[in-house]
Amino acid sequence: MTDQIDPAIQKATDEFRAKFRGVQAEIGKAIVGHDSIVRGVLTCLFTGGHALLEGVPGLGKTYLIRTMSEALSLKFSRVQFTPDLMPADILGTNIIVEDPDTGRRRFEFQKGPLFTQLCLADEINRATPKTQSALLEAMQEKTVTAGGQRYELEAPFFVMATQNPIEQEGTYPLPEAQLDRFFFKLVVNYSNRKELNTIVERTTTGHKAEIKPVMSGEEIVGAQRLVRRVVVAPHVQDYAIRLVLATHPQGEFATDQTNRYVRWGSSPRGAQTLVLAAKVEALLDGRYNVSFGDMAKVFLPAMRHRVLLNFEAQAEGIEPDTVLEDIVDKVPQKAEMAA
Repeated sequence: MTDQIDPAIQKATDEFRAKFRGVQAEIGKAIVGHDSIVRGVLTCLFTGGHALLEGVPGLGKTYLIRTMSEALSLKFSRVQFTPDLMPADILGTNIIVEDPDTGRRRFEFQKGPLFTQLCLADEINRATPKTQSALLEAMQEKTVTAGGQRYELEAPFFVMATQNPIEQEGTYPLPEAQLDRFFFKLVVNYSNRKELNTIVERTTTGHKAEIKPVMSGEEIVGAQRLVRRVVVAPHVQDYAIRLVLATHPQGEFATDQTNRYVRWGSSPRGAQTLVLAAKVEALLDGRYNVSFGDMAKVFLPAMRHRVLLNFEAQAEGIEPDTVLEDIVDKVPQKAEMAA
């Protein structure tokens, strides 16, 4: 297939792979391990989506996006979500300013920390639903509306939210409608023995990683356009559709575990996520066409926050990943196309 690709497209694909790996390498100077997390976060960025990271405190989630902002030469802001945080604290507010020459007063919009390119929403589930929902328009439309005025956010715009799976008392779990806005949900696990040893050496000896910018905002926007041009054959796209439909209990493609443990399945946004993420995987593999394997590889991070389990699953300690892995095993890659 490679020799049939337009040379210009092949060049763009090779450049994308080189830049992606370059960003990974720069991040790797500061972040030890968590390669799949870094890859997942960058996939979200290059598809124009947003990432939700879940993990206990101290695993480097905040450090990751700060390092990423340096490697990508993008504006960065951090918002610490707390119960007393108000929407205006994120979006901005109108303030009264006085003209020094005329003495006349007028309202002027003071932009909040959301007016950036990489925004870290730290411990997002600690803020009230009203404040959480302030992110919805920005994440979906890339705009902010305040005081009846609409403001465009600078491209690329990326939100990485974190949440702590422990200490749930006093938190406000994200509603399904907002969870669906996140492209991936990535679970950050503990470092292993070798990684932890490296972390301790770096952080207790005065070591400071020097991160060099690899990509500009314009290059990222160009890469996002390239991703959307990757070809998906009808039978491969149909596989993505069947995977999503398999999350719907009592549906045509539902598995036994889906019928038993799932209350609600994925929305159409899940299918869009699967296809876009698979396109990134294809480019990283040097291909300009998506394979079945690409779809299966991104299925868990794309779906684990879009599947709502029922009480029986909670009682038996079943996690979404268990059901999703079963779906990948049971749904055949090739099937007759719908008429």
